[in-house]
Amino acid sequence: MYFVYILECNDGSLYTGITTNVERRLHEHKNGKGGHYTASRQVQHVVYTEEHPNRSAALKREAEIKKLPKDKKLQLIAP
Repeated sequence: MYFVYILECNDGSLYTGITTNVERRLHEHKNGKGGHYTASRQVQHVVYTEEHPNRSAALKREAEIKKLPKDKKLQLIAP
């Protein structure tokens, strides 16, 4: 099982990624092991997750979300 997730950073930006374990990945991002983008922007918390049956589906959805303008991402994560 794979998850697409969106993180909110301290500067208000949103980061989208995929993982098999959201809690572990959040911990990695918070400890500077998640990549350059999140290391420089300090991750606050997970604001959105989607479950996908396989890596391929998760990667396709991640790419779709990354192409969205920020206002559409905010609509996606709104309760």
